[in-house]
Amino acid sequence: MTNRPPLSLHIPEPPARPGEAPDFSHIVVPLAGEMRRPDVTEAESAMRDMPYGLIRVLDDNHQAVGPWDPRLTSKALLHGLRAITLTRVFDDRMFRAHRQGKTSFYMKSLGEEAIGAAQAMVMGREDMCFPTYRMLSWLMAREYPLLDLCNQIYSNERDPLRGRQLPILYSARDYGFYSLSGNVGSRYGHAVGWAMASAFKGDDKIAIGHVGEGTTAEGDFHEALTFAAVYRAPVILCVTNNQWAISSYSGIAGAEQTTFAARALAYGIPGLRVDGNDFLAVYAATEWAAERARTNNGPTLIELFTYRASGHSTSDDPTRYRPDDEASKWPLGDPLERLKQHLITLRAWSEDQQEALVAELTDAIKAAAKQAEGVGTLGQSKPNVREMFEDVFKEPDWRIVEQRRELGV
Repeated sequence: MTNRPPLSLHIPEPPARPGEAPDFSHIVVPLAGEMRRPDVTEAESAMRDMPYGLIRVLDDNHQAVGPWDPRLTSKALLHGLRAITLTRVFDDRMFRAHRQGKTSFYMKSLGEEAIGAAQAMVMGREDMCFPTYRMLSWLMAREYPLLDLCNQIYSNERDPLRGRQLPILYSARDYGFYSLSGNVGSRYGHAVGWAMASAFKGDDKIAIGHVGEGTTAEGDFHEALTFAAVYRAPVILCVTNNQWAISSYSGIAGAEQTTFAARALAYGIPGLRVDGNDFLAVYAATEWAAERARTNNGPTLIELFTYRASGHSTSDDPTRYRPDDEASKWPLGDPLERLKQHLITLRAWSEDQQEALVAELTDAIKAAAKQAEGVGTLGQSKPNVREMFEDVFKEPDWRIVEQRRELGV
């Protein structure tokens, strides 16, 4: 006999389910400008407070405040706003195309567009991004052709990836954008390996890798962090904590225990926690980590604290696991609206100019989509079957030769 209570297993549950009121009372939002900005050469042991704060630059009055303000020009801010707006308008158009049966799959970036846009502007043209799904704004910021995006999404004859990837799993080496993968955790290992190779060669290029918070529960995450720390790889490792991994609450990956940035502590590398809906904060933190990597001070882990405002993909219905209006209650707001209001406060932009921009981008996207649809949409057009035999073997195996002969290609 014992007086001990019976053991019980804790199953993490989100604060609210469908039909209940959204509840973000557990989230502490510090004042903008409150977090200190360490020198990029500061020892990790002196920065162990950083993973528990939240780097914010834009305050409630849309002003840029504090030591993390990157002091960007209006031109740079407008470039970021254009990329974010273009991503949102493009997403809406392609989401409708999916509903019309023109493509098999789509994923929207809604609520997370500031991340890719800001980081694409910070990183060098020859650096390499190893992305997760919602990084389309990186390509938009680097002016990747809209027609190529549409052809890839429609999986048609002019798909730049020649039918070798699912729709939206883009790959654009010339734009510093490594191929996406459904196996998200693999991006971390590839990013660290790429960065280690750059350092081994005495090059000056760095890498940036992304996973969602759910992937931090997988072995790939921890293996990559070990290698990054041990070899001081010139890499930035980002965790996009958008609160939901497909339909799984972030608590399943440990969000209730501590921040995801705090996982850096176990590896002896700096961890930064950043307001992912604040374009300026994302820019500043990425710039800091990039400079640290370029000066041989090793890797940084950045948690981008944000919210997935749409479904995981066209295969997902978020109303089945969270309140309908939860996205509108997210305490860190909308990244597009926040950056737009900041520019209006600076007298560098207006609501009329934003409306005109949306109209301009809508026309450009319609034109690209129409041209791609002329080539063909899902099932109407596809790359030549011979493409499946190309770019695999330097010298084709006899079996490949025989298969091609049988197909007459």
